[in-house]
Amino acid sequence: MVDYGMVLYEEESRQLEAELRRLLSQANALVVCLIDKNGQLIASAGDTADLDTTALASLTAGNIAATGGMAKLLGEREFTILFHEGERDNIHISVIGQRAILVVIFDRRSSLGLVRLRVKKSAEVLSKVFEVIAQKVERERAGRGLTASPFAEISDEDIDKLFG
Repeated sequence: MVDYGMVLYEEESRQLEAELRRLLSQANALVVCLIDKNGQLIASAGDTADLDTTALASLTAGNIAATGGMAKLLGEREFTILFHEGERDNIHISVIGQRAILVVIFDRRSSLGLVRLRVKKSAEVLSKVFEVIAQKVERERAGRGLTASPFAEISDEDIDKLFG
């Protein structure tokens, strides 16, 4: 499937937000954020008033990208779960369906085991929502007779030949 960027529809946006609120409650977390792999915040739940969610989203995407480089060095495709433990707060980061990044910030009132269990269940729900979104995008593009970008088939080699 061709990646057309992140498209959100109203119904699916509501579903994503509802799932984040459910995860926030069930994991006894402080904040839950859903971020695209480019570092843009998609949705969040919890007390984000004192949190720079833009910076968090950007840094998290960079963290996933850097960890992806380490994974490749070790012969892995990617590491899908990251965990950072602090003195007060902890951050659990997971890749959802190779489309988004789920961030759960929690403190001592919760546990890593509980967060991992709840994230696993939420990841299934979120992945299904992203599949529905992808299907809608494909149907809309097909309905309008649109195909992938005309530049999608041009390689770096083609550009070098043209300008070389």
